[in-house]
Amino acid sequence: MKALLLTEYGRLTVADVPTPAIGDDDVLVRVRACGVCGSDVHGYTGESGRRIPPLVMGHEAAGVIEQVGARVTAVSRGDRVTFDSTVSCGRCAFCRRGQTNLCDARMVLGVSCGDYRRDGAFAEYVSVPARIVYRLPDALAFEHAALIEAVSVAVPAVGRSRPRAPGRTVVIGCGMIGLLVFQVLRHRGCESIVAVDVDERRRALAASLGAASTVDASGDVIATIGATTDGQGADHAFEVVGRSETVRTAVRVVRKGGTVTLVGNLAPTVDLPLQEVVTRELSLLGSCASSGEYPACIDLLASGAVDVAPLISVAAPLDEGPTWFERLHRADGQLMKVILRP
Repeated sequence: MKALLLTEYGRLTVADVPTPAIGDDDVLVRVRACGVCGSDVHGYTGESGRRIPPLVMGHEAAGVIEQVGARVTAVSRGDRVTFDSTVSCGRCAFCRRGQTNLCDARMVLGVSCGDYRRDGAFAEYVSVPARIVYRLPDALAFEHAALIEAVSVAVPAVGRSRPRAPGRTVVIGCGMIGLLVFQVLRHRGCESIVAVDVDERRRALAASLGAASTVDASGDVIATIGATTDGQGADHAFEVVGRSETVRTAVRVVRKGGTVTLVGNLAPTVDLPLQEVVTRELSLLGSCASSGEYPACIDLLASGAVDVAPLISVAAPLDEGPTWFERLHRADGQLMKVILRP
């Protein structure tokens, strides 16, 4: 089969590789669309350490089942499906509690980090366990369905803090996940949502999706938000970047007793203003991936409650993958989400 192979850091090649085999509990999916995640771009450069070549990356995908294992009964050949990016074991204590995102034997499609290697979906076919596969409505385009994985990061992030509507909420970072967090908050009834980003185009996109206001992250964010909240601060802040400076901003824009949900995961360590967290009695929550939210995410897209169409910059053939990765690596400000079609 044809696949986009990371042969060395900074080099992608469209290559012929063996079609993956499937076990009795697996399905083989013919991939129709696969999104390029920011983590794929960091893997492409080698900076994350979680995409060790040679590897087929890609974990945001949708397609059609081509083949089913001997023990698979829940889905059939020809079904339109998407699948979780997390391959959980289904047996450990966390899986039995429904916390599949914390699985002791957790693997992620398209990731090779030393502990494991699992080829992903920048290919004509991908093999996944049937237990992480979900059927799609016929009317949902594959390009949109490929972003269900990203939506499945936003939904549990909002669910972790359960902000009360209408609430005063700040979303720091208007990239892909930030804009999805924003839309999920809107769906939950939150109205006074402030979107913060350094990029003017992304702030404009947040405004077009219904943000109550936007703030330029290069300015005095804390003073600006303080002025709009009678000096009290927001009830909740969602940090969707993962840098020291944005974590500090998230801590400082919430009121006493407020909640900060940490979603961004760019840097392995950040500086935390500990005394501000302690003396203002803030709640800090971490949110990682998803644990069973896929059906709800599919419903959000199918109903139009979450609109991913404005977030897709281009859908291109898999053969053009190396070019689009390089553009994303150069931080082309015109691009939000690139979808590749094998």
